[in-house]
Amino acid sequence: MARVVVNVMLKPEILDPQGRAVQGALGRLGLTGVTDVRQGKQFVIDLDGELDAHRSATLDKLAGELLSNPVIEDFTLTVSD
Repeated sequence: MARVVVNVMLKPEILDPQGRAVQGALGRLGLTGVTDVRQGKQFVIDLDGELDAHRSATLDKLAGELLSNPVIEDFTLTVSD
C-alpha cells in the first residue's frame, strides 16, 4: 500500500485573503510576530499495491489538472509506503 499526499498552495504572487484574515485573528488572539499566513489544501490518497512509474505519472498529472488550478496554485507530491 502506498500513501500519496498532495499539498496545494496558492502561488506566492497570488493574494491570499483567507490567509490575511487568519493572520489578523492570530494577532488579536495574542500570537505576536506573525509576518505572513498562507492557506492551502491537502489530499491524502491511499493506493492498493505499489506506486510504479505509470501510477506516479498519472498522479502527477491529476494533481496538476484536477486537484490544483495551475494558473494560481502550486502543488507538491509526497509518497510514503
